[in-house]
Amino acid sequence: MIQGIFYARFLPQEGTKIVAQSPPGCIVATTYTPHLKPPLVDFDIIQEYIIPRKAFFNRFMTVNSPDNKYSILGFPVSIPNERYHRNEFIFNFGLVVESDVDQVPYERLVRRLAVTFAEMERQHGYLSSDGQVDDGRRPIESLLEIVKEDLNNYGECMIPVDDANTLNMKLFPYHAPPAPVRGWHVPVPKMKLADIVDPTWDLTLQKIIPHVDGVNDVRRIAWLADVSLPLTQVALQHLLYYDTILLLDMFFFGSCYAPRPGVHDFITNRDSLVDECAGYVCISNPIPGGASNTGSATKAPSETKDPIDAAADLLKQQQQQNHQEVSNYQLIKLMTTFCAGRSVMEWIKLHQDAGFDVLRHVDVRRLVQFGVIKGLLYRVHKYVVSKHCLETLAMGKRMKFGSGDNDEEDSLLRYADGCHCFDQIITEQNMTDGEIMKKLRSLEPGDRTVFYR
Repeated sequence: MIQGIFYARFLPQEGTKIVAQSPPGCIVATTYTPHLKPPLVDFDIIQEYIIPRKAFFNRFMTVNSPDNKYSILGFPVSIPNERYHRNEFIFNFGLVVESDVDQVPYERLVRRLAVTFAEMERQHGYLSSDGQVDDGRRPIESLLEIVKEDLNNYGECMIPVDDANTLNMKLFPYHAPPAPVRGWHVPVPKMKLADIVDPTWDLTLQKIIPHVDGVNDVRRIAWLADVSLPLTQVALQHLLYYDTILLLDMFFFGSCYAPRPGVHDFITNRDSLVDECAGYVCISNPIPGGASNTGSATKAPSETKDPIDAAADLLKQQQQQNHQEVSNYQLIKLMTTFCAGRSVMEWIKLHQDAGFDVLRHVDVRRLVQFGVIKGLLYRVHKYVVSKHCLETLAMGKRMKFGSGDNDEEDSLLRYADGCHCFDQIITEQNMTDGEIMKKLRSLEPGDRTVFYR
């Protein structure tokens, strides 16, 4: 949010002077605003940066206040011409924003203000004649006030400056470049993409969106949509850029997960996190007993109530029963028993031996997905390292992959540098975890080491 906006000039007799500011008194106190709040910044300290040395002219500048509370964004401009005193006209339009906000979107605004008014000054001396000619135009201070209010309230402004010029600006949010999308990633939608898709959208996006369900990995989505993998990755990057999906790892029962420090919030049920988890991961079980045993119990509501009300009552009974079967304590116990040396299958067996049938009451994939998304768990990836591969790389040589009888070994050796997780090998080689381990054991015993991190 813009806290203040100003227009400054360099006057030969007075030096740097704030000609206009909004709100009044935000940069320098005036005789008309003694009752207002003190200025946001100390002008005596920062004035040498508002109109800086010649080397900084026509450049975007950012200056922090001494207390590091506010940042001043400016673009000092110098217009050389013989008609000016000292043959030069120097000015600056600046914004004052809080120092902890993203300044990238505001840089374009500052540049647009500077470039627009510099061109108007070159054409007919708009700034240098301000207040000297009564041509009915709006004062600059009034313009700055409208710019500030419109940008803060609507994110854009369109202000007529005079008969020939209009100030058009829009505040665009800045999105960081998206992370690379790999073939072994699983895109999870953050909204119902099918409801917002439009016939004018990219054809690749229209083909892949029906298969983005939080279960299919990128390579499988490309296969199901009959689209090449590179095009699928580019399309998913667009969705990731606009924060409509997030990327997770593939789920396997042989994978390992470990708790993060954020699991403490889950234990204390901060912001009803456990209740949210219960609604997402618990499986709705039918009411025990068949229709013959519970005929009177199930038919009575339908005879006396509307069918919709009867269905709602039945769903409520199922949710109450489900809530009783999987308590908050049990969910916390499930979430906190993940560890780096224990696979999901071993984790399930641990709880089954303790008398709790996890697969009957909990969707394990959803539980793991919930933990990863909320920052409660992280995936412990599996890697393979070859001593021969590391020795070759340490000597500065490139790995050479032959052909013929050793194709099977070479296909795995290219991943044996400790930088390629098993998810990548599974996806690119179309092999299961067990098949990879079996082939690694058959190739040069003692040369391969598998580790987790």
